Amino acid sequence: MKVFKFGGASVKDAQGIENVFNVLQKVGHENVLLVISAMGKTTNALEVVVKNYMDKSAELQSSIQEVKKYHNQILLDLFEEETHEIFFAVNKLFADLESFLKNNKSPNYSFVYDQVVSMGEILSTTIVSHYFNYRGLHNEWTDVREFIKTDTTYRDAVVDWEQTQQNIAKNIKKKTLVITQGFLGSDENNFTTTLGREGSDYTAAIFAYCLNAESVTIWKDVPGVLNADPRYFDNAILLNQISYREAIELAFYGATVIHPKTLQPLQRKEIPLYVKSFLNPLLPGTSVSKGADLEPHTSCYIVKKNQLLISLSSLDFSFIMEENISEIFSLLHKYKMKVHLIQNSAISFSVCADDKFGNFTELKSILDRKFKVTYNENVSLYTIRHFTDKSAKAIAQDKDILVRQVSRETMQIVAKDKPVNE
Repeated sequence: MKVFKFGGASVKDAQGIENVFNVLQKVGHENVLLVISAMGKTTNALEVVVKNYMDKSAELQSSIQEVKKYHNQILLDLFEEETHEIFFAVNKLFADLESFLKNNKSPNYSFVYDQVVSMGEILSTTIVSHYFNYRGLHNEWTDVREFIKTDTTYRDAVVDWEQTQQNIAKNIKKKTLVITQGFLGSDENNFTTTLGREGSDYTAAIFAYCLNAESVTIWKDVPGVLNADPRYFDNAILLNQISYREAIELAFYGATVIHPKTLQPLQRKEIPLYVKSFLNPLLPGTSVSKGADLEPHTSCYIVKKNQLLISLSSLDFSFIMEENISEIFSLLHKYKMKVHLIQNSAISFSVCADDKFGNFTELKSILDRKFKVTYNENVSLYTIRHFTDKSAKAIAQDKDILVRQVSRETMQIVAKDKPVNE
């Protein structure tokens, strides 16, 4: 089988869904497993629903209505008859969502998040599946939660590979078009879990690994993997081919075209990955495979916004040794701070981290007992792979640099966007 993944931008409206249909007509759809994300900004909209629910806000119903209205407009644009069964199917899904919110007893934010936000993928795949059938393209709608099994780390679940592989190998129908959801799984009690934001790419890789797929194609609104994010950098260049190793390096440093967890299972079975444009599906895009050189060989630029720079120094001017560093990392792990850069000297230790779960205030209160803590919020971390003097100078220009770190092929700079807090 081939595995195709279409993200939220590709199915953000009726025109986008029609385009996905047309892409499949051009590139083929037999023996294809289609992984689809939530439509447009639905995940963000459902996050507002979760927040309003947890805050017991009077805005809860209106935030649900916004999501309903958005999807209903897409239905009206796609289907001529409002008596089509898809209208009833979507209404039932929203009824299920409201029933959960009414009956839920769990105060666990992450648990509630997964049960609510997952509705975005269920809605999108239900609509796409019905539309394809409506247009005469037969497909099998499949609930990914029956296949990908995980632990109970809600919002960032760990896959149970053995159980998942058994489920997929036994039950996925080949020689047909299968439509399923990205981002989702389920735990041993069949509660929904999610694989982390942007986890749909990872879903595609999981299925490809378990099916021994021929290839994975991620369909984007860009022509392939670029050497820089065009939102932040001018004159971005298309990379025609890169190796798994290089792609993993780029993903590790924060390149957003390929999810960091996507590449490892593909590399293990040497399954090629293609990143192509759903606007120009017949163009070659970027291929990621074993041993392929970076072509063209050029500097690659990555920026991670809204980072947190934490600098620790010993209160008594003693050295920060392995024992201290071990304790610091244990705390960073406990409070789910994802570290992207480390730098230390004799009496100081700095990390640039992502406070995805908003735990820094609690972490700081513990660190204050042993260290002098200085921190900067909303800093940006710039990474240059295969840097040159010219590229390094261009990135450093007009920035208030807090940290600079250089290795053989990579330069990283932390730049301050807001005044330091102490």
